[in-house]
Amino acid sequence: MTDTMPEPGWTHPVREAVLPGSTQGLERLLERVQNWAPYVDGLLLDDVAAVLDDHVPDEDEVVEHAQRLGSHLMRLVNLAVASRGDQRDREVADLVERGRELRSQELPGDHAQAVGHIRRMAWTLNELLELLVKHQCLTAEP
Repeated sequence: MTDTMPEPGWTHPVREAVLPGSTQGLERLLERVQNWAPYVDGLLLDDVAAVLDDHVPDEDEVVEHAQRLGSHLMRLVNLAVASRGDQRDREVADLVERGRELRSQELPGDHAQAVGHIRRMAWTLNELLELLVKHQCLTAEP
């Protein structure tokens, strides 16, 4: 028995595709999707705990913690805004503002001030996470 393949071709008229945005806009969107990092369970709490622990991070650790906490702050702030948690609760809005401010500040050159800065970042993350869970903006606490 011989199977025959239908001949390729399309007999229905099709209009030309219209892209939803400019080429540059689509390229930016593709770049953001490719660089997207999902919310990872537990890492945020581990990073917050490491900074708020009794151990004072040394200078090299402070830089690494600042980068990691800044990334966590960006994700939670984006989640708060996307879920409109900042519009429903003034405290969430204040934490979103504080998170953006802390993330935009340069890490102080003085070690003690830098440790204070990352600890403020960690407290902001912790408080924002608790409120987002309370308002059910996250499905479950990490």
